[in-house]
Amino acid sequence: MHENDRDLLPEGLGDRLPQQAWASQSVRRAAHDVLASHGYARVETPVLEFEKALASRMAGVQVRRMFRFVDPVSARMLALRSDMTAQVARIAATGLAHAPRPLRLSYSGQVVTIKGDGLDPARERLQLGAELIGADSTEAAAEIVELAIETLRGAGATGVSVDFTLPDLVDTLSAGPLPLPARSIEAVRQMLDAKDAGGLVDAGGEGYLPLLYAIGPFEAAIAQLAAFDVHPSQGGGVLASRIAALRAIAQRVGAKARLTLDPSERHGFEYQSWFGFTIYADGVPGSLGRGGTYAILGQAGRDPEPATGFSLYPDPLIETLTATAGEERRLFLPLGHDRDVAARQRAIGWSTVAALSDQDDPIALGCSHRLENGEAVALV
Repeated sequence: MHENDRDLLPEGLGDRLPQQAWASQSVRRAAHDVLASHGYARVETPVLEFEKALASRMAGVQVRRMFRFVDPVSARMLALRSDMTAQVARIAATGLAHAPRPLRLSYSGQVVTIKGDGLDPARERLQLGAELIGADSTEAAAEIVELAIETLRGAGATGVSVDFTLPDLVDTLSAGPLPLPARSIEAVRQMLDAKDAGGLVDAGGEGYLPLLYAIGPFEAAIAQLAAFDVHPSQGGGVLASRIAALRAIAQRVGAKARLTLDPSERHGFEYQSWFGFTIYADGVPGSLGRGGTYAILGQAGRDPEPATGFSLYPDPLIETLTATAGEERRLFLPLGHDRDVAARQRAIGWSTVAALSDQDDPIALGCSHRLENGEAVALV
């Protein structure tokens, strides 16, 4: 490796410079303030765990996305966390197994994957979220959707929109009114996800074609889904409880966010069960997170525990807030300044920068004001 390569970072990894780091901490602080106000207790988890623990706690966790290596102490396979939800599930099933339910937990931290996601090359991201454990109901799902919206808005997002989905839609229909050969189920899922009508027919899912039209603004799309469900040769009524739940959740959300529906969306919902959602905000590219219902796998012989939660990945929001941040109030403190006065200035919101020599330039140090005779005086 050439000498000038020593400061390069691996693809998909990067530093946060002061303004970005400030925006990141502001987002995390605001998000956790919202979560705590709703009774969600914060937990912290290690960045490394045994691979088996991360891979076996929830169905659908993708081990191939994790960095893995052998622990020289235990000689067992370790993995860097790629999703903190599985770690919170482990805490709920072990250290908090006997805590009263429903259990409300929140978290935040960095997660790492081997490859970026789609067109996004980032391999390290901030993940923050909340899990409502021990409840699988419309009320629990509605609480989580409302909480995700409030958390995102508290962190600085505007124009929030939420897209609902039914991750187990094909499984439910193929086990009832629209049977499919086992070998065709995954192909039908993929064609529905890709919105490929021709591919759907070729995969043997012609009866699923009406689902391609139950997409868009919530009220119109849910009406299309309900019309599909009541038809004897299509849904046959098996989706009635899910449709009622979606309507109840939408009614509770009300005007807090724009609502859409894409019942066959599967991308990013590897372990969710009957309900899922993706969340967006104006001016921020791509989605900012997703959530839904899932099951925590317990010890052998124990039934899975239901849970509902969401994870936000606010890095795009952090970049947006960094670009639009106003000028910071920084007050230059000359040599020999009154320390009590400086402390009072910090107490009312100033960030202070103290001179270390008479050569220090307040403007070069990013200050907008200078302390003179006990007052903050604007620098020209």
